[in-house]
Amino acid sequence: MDEEDVNCRVSPHWPDYRNLLLSKGFRLDTVRDVKQYYCDHFADGVNRLPSLTRARLSHGDDALCPDAGLRDNLFRGTCIRNGAKVVIKAVHCRSRELEVIRFLSTSPIRDHQMNHCIPVLDLVVVSDDDLAFIVMEEWSSQLIADGGPCCLGLFLGALRQCIEHTVFMHMHRIAHLDISLRNLVTDYNGRYACIDYELSRRLELGQRASIVGFRATEVPPECENGECRDPFKVDVWALAVLMLRACKMCGYCVPELLEIIKPMLNENPDDRPTAFAVLKAFDRMIPLIGDHRLQVR
Repeated sequence: MDEEDVNCRVSPHWPDYRNLLLSKGFRLDTVRDVKQYYCDHFADGVNRLPSLTRARLSHGDDALCPDAGLRDNLFRGTCIRNGAKVVIKAVHCRSRELEVIRFLSTSPIRDHQMNHCIPVLDLVVVSDDDLAFIVMEEWSSQLIADGGPCCLGLFLGALRQCIEHTVFMHMHRIAHLDISLRNLVTDYNGRYACIDYELSRRLELGQRASIVGFRATEVPPECENGECRDPFKVDVWALAVLMLRACKMCGYCVPELLEIIKPMLNENPDDRPTAFAVLKAFDRMIPLIGDHRLQVR
């Protein structure tokens, strides 16, 4: 099996692993769970059920019910111990993604204050099937709460977590390679986390990676032909785009921040700052903005 085979997306037959995951303390969502969710959150309850769920009603309340909005390698579930919602991702057991996630979610790395990887509750490896299941806390991809945008200070605090995690990854020779708003989630308690390390690479010290067939949400100009020569500077570019999109989404225009972002978008990757330099510039910027502006919504 070659490198591309172990790093492509997998599509497991989830019922085959239902009992295994249950034995580890995680229950996959059933028709009953989805019906209960819609009854709890919508006045018209089951009348709002997605078509995929409606099609499964005849299978009974205990039938597994995948989320139509998720890819085949993802399944929602519940932690039996405390009732917390989880998302379970299936990957190849020799994939780069599992290697990176295992590193980021193992103590003492997982407890480092700069590590903003989505909290991982368990890694369930099924070697006989070349599969592994990454069990993650379920956070929200809706970055703006229903109450509207937060104050500028909290907004910049969220961006700082994104920058800080990028610095942390790069310190450990990890390039995420798909930094974007869609791969950012929140627990609505001031914490933001990075998800989806599917394209990530962990490089040996001194190793230069030239990635052919590069794909990502945000593609810098030097990679438009499908080749990536400096994955860390790709992350810096993508981080800049994330910050610009976040400003637009939340309605903020921060001239001081734009001055930091501008060199991150340099067409020549060699002229882009490192993620560490971006973090230092960001921290120097905050006192210059002033408390009054930081409190403005």
